[in-house]
Amino acid sequence: MSYRFDCADSSGRGRGLARAKAVLDEGDLVVLPTESAYGVACDAFSAPGLAALRVAKGNRRLAPPVLIASARTLDGLATRISPEVRDLAAAFWPGPLTLVCRAQPSLNWGLTGADGTVSLRMPLHPVALQLLAATGPLALTGANTAGRPLPTSYEQAQEQLGDLVAVYLDAGPLGSAAATSTVVDGRGPVPQVLRRGGLTVERLRDVVPGLLDLEQTSV
Repeated sequence: MSYRFDCADSSGRGRGLARAKAVLDEGDLVVLPTESAYGVACDAFSAPGLAALRVAKGNRRLAPPVLIASARTLDGLATRISPEVRDLAAAFWPGPLTLVCRAQPSLNWGLTGADGTVSLRMPLHPVALQLLAATGPLALTGANTAGRPLPTSYEQAQEQLGDLVAVYLDAGPLGSAAATSTVVDGRGPVPQVLRRGGLTVERLRDVVPGLLDLEQTSV
């Protein structure tokens, strides 16, 4: 059985955040708003939570991005972080920017890709940031099933995931699922855009002038 909390109401938000933290601590899943669409999350350090997340998405090899509440958390999860990556985080977090970094060697709990990377982002939504402040890092992926569009409302998320999720934090309709996070690979000497999204290449180059755009060079 799942529970919905109306986060447009301060009382509902408070109760929802408290319940969400409790179920995350138990290894269950929570749907929460980001700047563009609803995502489904678990405690990033919970093996049962990550297993439940993979079941919900139907992907046993899923290495989901990690949401953090502050750029100060970067060094706890990633290593050999370049000044350019730190500049991008300082300029655009919170916001639609995902940074692919080298994972700390201690991160062996299923969040790293086969190449030893971890994808980090700080969402631009007050409900998400309040939850992260209470819980610490959360593993998150889109609250949609395979082949379905990203949900921009509670109703769309609930219709797809149903009782696989313990708590739904309903913040009302969101902007546009098309404005997804821009993904930047920060491991090399020069950061590279892997996927265009809500942040344009031009804005990123205002901060890192030499930034590469792999989507452009592959055309």
